[in-house]
Amino acid sequence: MSLPPPRFHDDARAGQLYLERVAEVSEEARRYAAEHRVRPAREDRVRIAAFGIDAQVAFCTPGASLFVPGAVEDTQRTLRWLYAHLDRLTGLVFSLDTHRAFQIFHPAWWKDAEGRPPAPMTVITAKDVRDGRWHPTRHPEESLAYCEGLEASGRYVLTIWPYHALLGGQSHALVPAMYEASLFHALVRDTPTHFELKGEHPLTENYSVMAPEVTQVKGQRVGEFNTRLMEHLLSFDRVYVFGQASSHCVLSTLRDLQQHLERTDPSKLQRIHILEDAMSPVPAPPLDPLPAGLDFPRVAKAALEGFRAAGMRVVRTTDALEA
Repeated sequence: MSLPPPRFHDDARAGQLYLERVAEVSEEARRYAAEHRVRPAREDRVRIAAFGIDAQVAFCTPGASLFVPGAVEDTQRTLRWLYAHLDRLTGLVFSLDTHRAFQIFHPAWWKDAEGRPPAPMTVITAKDVRDGRWHPTRHPEESLAYCEGLEASGRYVLTIWPYHALLGGQSHALVPAMYEASLFHALVRDTPTHFELKGEHPLTENYSVMAPEVTQVKGQRVGEFNTRLMEHLLSFDRVYVFGQASSHCVLSTLRDLQQHLERTDPSKLQRIHILEDAMSPVPAPPLDPLPAGLDFPRVAKAALEGFRAAGMRVVRTTDALEA
């Protein structure tokens, strides 16, 4: 049987900015746990995690610099799913994209011959840097090496993003309605929410919460695989994945999960459940012709089919939760 949403929940607030209602949420959690006789998470026979990737204001709130079209509706579906299955979701795990102004994918890192920064969604290739079309404002040798390393990976080329998820700013926080759900779950199930910060090193990108896109730049270690988080996720019998965006941070995280499990224990791929209606792709940039790698909706759709073929489960928030 599905549980009802708490009294404070309102679908219409999923995309709104507001101060989280801690007192109201905590009082409702006490009442709700008693009325519905919800057991503590530590008593769960089957351990299930909900893994939210970058469900932050930066990506999920209209008006934010990297708002993903469709994210508000994704949040609404996710919250209905979370509340309906609150008594069976053992733990919540959230990644938080975490940045500062001077990072290699932000405008302040680059300038053209006239000293102007690149516009958001500008693509900067290693050739552009070598030819002097774009000049790094700091760490010139490392910046070129990063572009070369990123392109050699075959996953992405450097894209300049608008300033987003800046530590200390509102866009870094979880969407308020999602934060209230995390607090409510913690109090009702008597278990803390796990938060994982990613993306702080200035010389690499961290689409995936599991590992940065490039781990070494000119011999300097700039990141590594997140073994601790992987062990935490694998402590659950099932992991349901949602968040933003399906073409970037969700895709890269799932790809890292897939590659790690294929190397270590392919039988565990079936533990990963992808909530396909709880994520959306970044729109393709207005380029003509549009390079295949920048057709982000197509990239996301193809990746989803690849994950399915690899053994991960692709499900929807309206599907019944397995026993």
